[in-house]
Amino acid sequence: MALQDHFHPPLSTHRHWHAFHNAWATYIASDLNHLLPKGYFAEPNVQFSIEIDVATFEDSLAEEIDDLYENTSPHNSLKWKPPAPTKTFPFQPVSERVEVNIFNNEDGPILAGAIELVSPANKDRPASRSTFVSKCESYLQQGLGLIIVDVVTLRKGNLHNELLKNIVASDVPLMNAQLYTTAYQVVKHKEPCLEIWQESLEIGQPLPTMPLWLRGSICIPIDLGAIYELTCQEQRIKMRSTTD
Repeated sequence: MALQDHFHPPLSTHRHWHAFHNAWATYIASDLNHLLPKGYFAEPNVQFSIEIDVATFEDSLAEEIDDLYENTSPHNSLKWKPPAPTKTFPFQPVSERVEVNIFNNEDGPILAGAIELVSPANKDRPASRSTFVSKCESYLQQGLGLIIVDVVTLRKGNLHNELLKNIVASDVPLMNAQLYTTAYQVVKHKEPCLEIWQESLEIGQPLPTMPLWLRGSICIPIDLGAIYELTCQEQRIKMRSTTD
């Protein structure tokens, strides 16, 4: 099935991208739990910034709130209204996170690998990109398997390239792609090295199968295309073939 653009019309006007990412992470974890060996399990971890349509909220509830204050007794705490704030500062909520974590539970849940689905907030400013890259670098420093999937068309930037600049001392060829998926394995031979699998993605083209390496050299195939198709089906998103 062909990859669709979840961040621009026509699809973005009919489906919320964050709902799709949430479902996609859930189905990836479900697929992994059918493939992982005994003693391992996968679970999604999805966190989004709080977004509130303030105008709609005020239009629908302002009268009800006023009535609530007017109808309370003098002894009720709701009678009190707070004064205006003394100061107001810009504030950036916690970065968004859409990932699937794989654990080994032989000695308690121990993280063995992770799949990161990039969200727009991960790419929107230097601090957000740095946070995402630092988290991925931390995974690799622990010898964990890692996959990054970036289908965000809303903002430009390649987080894989920024990760490589952080962890590789010598100059390395960077990906010339805005949409991509990458997989990483830390190999500890005489000289430790980082093995990387990378694929450029395109709207209208199918998604590949990527290797997820866990501790102990266990490799699990992640069929991104098949799980993406399942997610679209379950979310009632019109299927598009590569010939459309």
